[in-house]
Amino acid sequence: MATLRIVKYGDPILSKVARPVEKIDGEISRVVNDMFETMYAAPGVGLAAPQVGIPLRIVVLDESVREGRKDRPIALINPVIKRSSGLIAAVEGCLSIPGIYELVERAKEVVVEGLTPEGEEVTVEAKDMLARILQHEIDHLDGILFVDRLPPSRRMMLRRDLERIRRGSIE
Repeated sequence: MATLRIVKYGDPILSKVARPVEKIDGEISRVVNDMFETMYAAPGVGLAAPQVGIPLRIVVLDESVREGRKDRPIALINPVIKRSSGLIAAVEGCLSIPGIYELVERAKEVVVEGLTPEGEEVTVEAKDMLARILQHEIDHLDGILFVDRLPPSRRMMLRRDLERIRRGSIE
C-alpha cells in the first residue's frame, strides 16, 4: 500500500465528473487500499478518488476516525444516492481544502447503492454523520466541492483563503 498525494482546491480534476469503474480488478483493489491508507494518514473520515488524482467513481470512508479508531471502513465503487430525506446543517471540512470549515446543509438520511471492491452489490442506509460523509464524497465524484454548496456571499468571503490554497500557499 502507498500513501497518495491529495490534490488541493484549484486542481482541475476536482471540478470534473469522474468516470464509472468498468471492471473491478487487482488495480482497483490497489487503488482502494491506497486510498484508505491515504485517508487514515491525513487523517480524514472520507476520500474520493478524484482527490488523489484518479478520475474514477470510488469513495472510501470511516466515520470511526472521528473517535480515534479505524474500525468501520466502507469502500464503494460507482456509488449512487437512491433516496434522501430530511435536512440538517453541520460544519464540514475537506482534505482538498485545508483549513476551511463551513456550515453545509445536507440530507439527514440517505440510501446509497454501489459495489464493494469485491464486485458485490451493496446498499448502505445511513443517517447523520455517515449520511453527510457519503454525500460529501459522492459530490466529489460529480465535480462538486462543499464550498460550491455555500451561499455566494459566503464563498466571496472565503475567496482570499481559497486563492491561497489554489496557489499552494496553504497546505
